[in-house]
Amino acid sequence: MDTAVVKAEISEKLPYGVGDASYQAAGGEVGIRKLVNDFYDAMERLPEAETIRQMHPVDLTVSRDKLTLFLCGWLGGPAFFGQKYGPIRIPQVHSHLAIGRSERDAWLRCMEEALKVQPYAEAFKRYLLEQLFVPAERSRNRE
Repeated sequence: MDTAVVKAEISEKLPYGVGDASYQAAGGEVGIRKLVNDFYDAMERLPEAETIRQMHPVDLTVSRDKLTLFLCGWLGGPAFFGQKYGPIRIPQVHSHLAIGRSERDAWLRCMEEALKVQPYAEAFKRYLLEQLFVPAERSRNRE
């Protein structure tokens, strides 16, 4: 039997957040990269994301790669981020930026917009947005 088919069958039976079920539900690295590209595209076009867009470099290539690799491991897949960029330190990496509730919410709004166009199950989209609140909140350093 094809290992991809077996993995798909397993991930359908496992709840999100167990093993690599979330990573598989997101389409692996390819699916996550598409999500991240759509996320940054939303950040560039949504007026409420203007402030957080200005916190990023003009060229988003590295930002896109870092978020993709972070999400791969965070969703239970391979730890690509650590292999390429070193340890993940969400609060420390964002400490030089003024991130309050509105910036956190703008980030989540971009992710919500990106999720709309993904071929994910609706239940996974809801789950993912709820779970992404955690790292978004960990990035917040202002009231």
